[in-house]
Amino acid sequence: MSTVLEIANGDRNLTTLMKGLKAANLEDGLNESGPFTIFAPVNLAFGNLVPESFEDLIKPGNEIKLSDILNYHVLSEKRLHKDLINGQKLKTVNGKDVVVTVSNGEVRINGAKILTRDRQASNGVIHSIDGVNIPS
Repeated sequence: MSTVLEIANGDRNLTTLMKGLKAANLEDGLNESGPFTIFAPVNLAFGNLVPESFEDLIKPGNEIKLSDILNYHVLSEKRLHKDLINGQKLKTVNGKDVVVTVSNGEVRINGAKILTRDRQASNGVIHSIDGVNIPS
């Protein structure tokens, strides 16, 4: 079975995320045993970043900020879609919480809608989302 990183790398909708993981030197960590849950922003989500652009974030010298943003999309536990409950707070690997909202059958993480879910890997699971969450 593939790792979460291998699954993300093989998804044409997650190429921008992969570019960011590489720029922030986070790839090796996501190949470890885990388990991980990745709320993976799709390519279009990165185009909506403000006030900075993704292209600015991947420039040398911005690794810490980029790493903080990307780690805000990763849990150090495995959470399947069925495990996500309205009002739930989940601690990300950067130590900050994201909030789950469930309404009318839609599950959102800090407002970003889950598009594809439960893509299981040997070391966790990936859910694609339609937004990039920025830690406060």
